[in-house]
Amino acid sequence: MADDDVFEVQRLYPQIYLACHADHVRAASTKWRISSQDASILVHLDREIGLSPRRLAAHLGVAPSTLSAALSRLSELGYLTNEPGKTDRRKREIRLTARGAEAIASTSVLNADRVRALLKTLKPDERKAAVRGLSLLAEAARRVKEP
Repeated sequence: MADDDVFEVQRLYPQIYLACHADHVRAASTKWRISSQDASILVHLDREIGLSPRRLAAHLGVAPSTLSAALSRLSELGYLTNEPGKTDRRKREIRLTARGAEAIASTSVLNADRVRALLKTLKPDERKAAVRGLSLLAEAARRVKEP
């Protein structure tokens, strides 16, 4: 892999973030009743691909017991599911729900109108390629082992 690729991701990502970032309020007192910590948990989840609570705790640098309390609360709010694994019923898998996706969109650090405006400047095939590129990076991020 070329160091140029690493540099380009380091250079380009902040440009997107700065163009679309908006001041936001993430507090348990908002309509969605999620804190910044809750939002951090939700953005690591996928609707289709289950993630083990243990792996998420390690990634976030928190004790599994600390994460467990947050997962229970977020599950009660309907933002995630925490069910036995599809291949190994002894292991738990957490997934984002449609309501959880709505909570993320409504509390995101990226302003939806700004992201929409940014994407609107692209042709349909460019837009699909851009979103696919981000999806590939996110998939790779999920595969990277913690140091």
